[in-house]
Amino acid sequence: MTAQQLSPNGSNSALCQLIAQQITNSPDQRITFADYMELALYHPQQGYYSTKAVTIGAQGDFFTSPHLGADFGELLAEQFVDMWRSLGQPSPFTLVEMGAGQGLLATDILQYLQQQYPDFLQAIEYVVVEKSPTLRLQQQQRLRSQSHLEASLSVRWCTWEEIAPDSIVGCCFSNELVDAFPVHQVVLTEGELQEVYVTLTSSPSTPDTMQFAEVLGELSTPQLREYFDWLGIPLLSGNYPEGYRTEVNLAALSWLQTVADRLQQGYLLTIDYGYPATRYYNPARSEGTLQCYYQHSYHNNPYFYVGYQDITAHVDFTALERQGDRCGLQQVGLIQQGLFLMALGLGDRIAALSHTDLSQPGESLQALLARREALHALASPMGLGNFNVLIQSKGLGISEQQKTLKGLSL
Repeated sequence: MTAQQLSPNGSNSALCQLIAQQITNSPDQRITFADYMELALYHPQQGYYSTKAVTIGAQGDFFTSPHLGADFGELLAEQFVDMWRSLGQPSPFTLVEMGAGQGLLATDILQYLQQQYPDFLQAIEYVVVEKSPTLRLQQQQRLRSQSHLEASLSVRWCTWEEIAPDSIVGCCFSNELVDAFPVHQVVLTEGELQEVYVTLTSSPSTPDTMQFAEVLGELSTPQLREYFDWLGIPLLSGNYPEGYRTEVNLAALSWLQTVADRLQQGYLLTIDYGYPATRYYNPARSEGTLQCYYQHSYHNNPYFYVGYQDITAHVDFTALERQGDRCGLQQVGLIQQGLFLMALGLGDRIAALSHTDLSQPGESLQALLARREALHALASPMGLGNFNVLIQSKGLGISEQQKTLKGLSL
């Protein structure tokens, strides 16, 4: 099959060809939706996160909290300082950022620590685990352009395989990472759970071309059925409608196991959008949570703009909590991002804007209003403020477990 024979719906033709080849080479001429999503987002040369097609921020397909200014990173830095002190100020204290985007968050954190907590900065080893070669290059270029940071800072990029088990003392953290992990999709059909597969089919209007299509089949792994039993979600109870469709993020469970294996003492901090399992798998949420983002608009068709759009699914936070239990992590707290940031000083920053002297050079009403809008956006219960912040720990002593982290103090 040639690229010209595949109907790509405004997609990356080379990527569509690669996915089609994968389907053709598969024994049943189909691949799981999770495999499709993995290729669409993470193919090393053509995937969304691996090409220059991905531009995050105002000019791209979506934005994240760090795009609203340095405050998000600076407030996170306050939490890391608090964690360091809670652990008795170990050196080195390793910060592992997983999925660092364009490097904005790392830059904001490190610049703030250099200005406000130089003693903590001296103790830090900053590690980035990044799957995308393109984003890794952007991160390196951004951080290396901050010449004043280089002399006093250790930053390295590596894979999980390059980090020894039980070696990290510090904090592993991510912001909007887990929602982009490839998910399996399942459908309730005649009282049975079936999986969504992606195959190729002829286009009705142009029989000489092929397009991606979905077919249902038996589950690719018993883990999918076990997942719902594990969470206590009665999908086969008769309370769910025929055709009920949802996602299962098995990759998130594997990821959490990997992180827990590498962590000797410290914290795992996960920020993302999602629900507890009872809300995620509510019978009324019959179409799941899968969304695609393209130029700041969203829809639910992952077969348009393949390679040029982001594909995400909400995070099941109950699964992360229970997987943490299985992996030897203790739950420290689960809180909304807005409350978390307020506890770290966001409210003080908003209040301080009221006392800004606009007569000072460099200050303007326009800049003041823009910053105030950005700060409110971080806490808005209708948006970013409604994200979840999950903190888990490992290897803490009794006295350390009894301390309340600053971000959870509300």
